[in-house]
Amino acid sequence: MKTLRTLAACLIVLGFLSPSAKAQGLLKKLKDKANEVADKTIDKKADELLNGKKKTSAGSEVAGGVSVPGTNMGGSGGSGSGSYSSSVRNKGGAGLITTPPDVKENLNLAESSFKTARYGEARSALQQAILGVEMEIGQDLLKSLPESVASLPKQTDKDQVTSNGWGWAGLTIHREYLKDDKQFSLTIANNSVMMSAVNHFLTNSGYAQTTGGEQKWKQTRLKGNKAVIEYDESTGYKLTVPLGQSSLLVYEGINFANEQDLMTAAAQVDIDKIKKTLGEK
Repeated sequence: MKTLRTLAACLIVLGFLSPSAKAQGLLKKLKDKANEVADKTIDKKADELLNGKKKTSAGSEVAGGVSVPGTNMGGSGGSGSGSYSSSVRNKGGAGLITTPPDVKENLNLAESSFKTARYGEARSALQQAILGVEMEIGQDLLKSLPESVASLPKQTDKDQVTSNGWGWAGLTIHREYLKDDKQFSLTIANNSVMMSAVNHFLTNSGYAQTTGGEQKWKQTRLKGNKAVIEYDESTGYKLTVPLGQSSLLVYEGINFANEQDLMTAAAQVDIDKIKKTLGEK
């Protein structure tokens, strides 16, 4: 009953929101209330995006099992194979249109379902509303990012927004910049596992230094924010910046001349704008 009362309170609060409410305000209200009834989840999609993408049989990159550029909505696809085979093969088709859930429509459905004691449907509709908010936030953040970084133009076809739509444990936003063999990428993620690892390093490592050889990682700061920078001969530079309680930024640079070259590129991104939009402090 406590969970139902919490959900009811959430719906009551949402009922006072006007249709023109901004995504940022809606995010805050949904986040505060929905997190009380959300299941604890681990963001596997962000792990796949940050630590290695899967490949489909056709060779296309996928994150979390969805191969949709621009906006991934955390769903799962199927091959459609059954217990029979057909000699006819599909040769065309426009595929599926990626359509984020309608926030207002799902909030109305959640409220009406709750009033009629259809709690499962109310929960599902509320989850879809949260997913719709996260999709809008992700697209707004992509629009706010620079058109180019370090003279590298953005690769719009590589833009991705991924969310599992529940508990703010799965929002991932990805942007790439590329020219010739030089690449810069930025990932904004809500990933509790990575966040915990980075914070543990920052808390316990101090400003460890290595002598007698090239250092592979160290603490640094980007625009006043604590960060960890790493270097690998095969993958280049990686700069991780924790934001608030649950979000982090990961910058990756391939074929950058040196550490300062990457730091200068990363400084072109408006971190304060990202923190404000995500509700981080």
